[in-house]
Amino acid sequence: MITIPESDLVVHELCLGTNIFGSNASAADSHLVMDAYRSHGGNFIDTADMYNQWVDGHVGGESEAIIGSWMKARGNRSEMVIATKVAKMDRRRGLSAANIIAACEESLDRLQSDYIDLYYSHEDDPTVSLEETLGAYAQLIAEGKVRYIAASNFTAARLRESIAFSEANNLPAYIAVQDLYNLVSRESYEKEMAPTVAELGLSNIPFYGIARGFLSGKYRPGVTDVDSLRGPGAMEHANEKNFAIIAAMDEISAAHGNAPLSAIALAWLRAQPTVSAPIASARTVAQLEEIVQIVELDTAEVEKLNALSS
Repeated sequence: MITIPESDLVVHELCLGTNIFGSNASAADSHLVMDAYRSHGGNFIDTADMYNQWVDGHVGGESEAIIGSWMKARGNRSEMVIATKVAKMDRRRGLSAANIIAACEESLDRLQSDYIDLYYSHEDDPTVSLEETLGAYAQLIAEGKVRYIAASNFTAARLRESIAFSEANNLPAYIAVQDLYNLVSRESYEKEMAPTVAELGLSNIPFYGIARGFLSGKYRPGVTDVDSLRGPGAMEHANEKNFAIIAAMDEISAAHGNAPLSAIALAWLRAQPTVSAPIASARTVAQLEEIVQIVELDTAEVEKLNALSS
């Protein structure tokens, strides 16, 4: 277990992503995945109000509702650290105070909870003043409905501006970021956000930790048919450089008792100085068993992967 910097949130080293709950994974299968995650001591679940509004017939909130029904059935809300997000749901766009407060109430209802542990601004909203946005979060924190706030998909400059405003005006400050970061997608995060996060003493809880499944090892040269709805997204990474990374991960896996490649990819993320708990999702219990294994890479292994992926 680790403690997320700038908070007292003690969480498992894997944050379970749930953007596939209610789409790729049925409610029943999602409950089984969460049961398996919990059996390994997992307690950190990430969702958003917009999940899964991209599915025909869905309007968003499906993932939150599945998590809420699971916690209600298991009676384990107090044991879990739940992160959700506001600003990108079609009917709850933006970071106005009215929208944040209304969206929070709706998320709480779906989660069947009185509070949210970590509430993200899912994207920046430059049309609303920082005073209004952060003031809304201050109200929710004062009411006990939110414990901490974080920022996702922000620029480094905007994160700095937001935190400086919080400090100058005695308002809640973002304690973490959630940005895209993995072995085959490094440049955008490392160029500006990583130095900013390090300077501010925060951490990244990165999404797409296994690159939509590409780093699971299922995708190999010449393999074009993988049983996954994320296959097209994963195949965007299919090139000579990234297959060399997979080959190196095979060697590292063998040195760690044939650990799943997904676990190797997540171990590399944990070895990065600004990362706390990477996010990965699982459609089945078998996939969960791969991502939940905690592997510690030695310095030479990290440096080898760094060199191949830089």
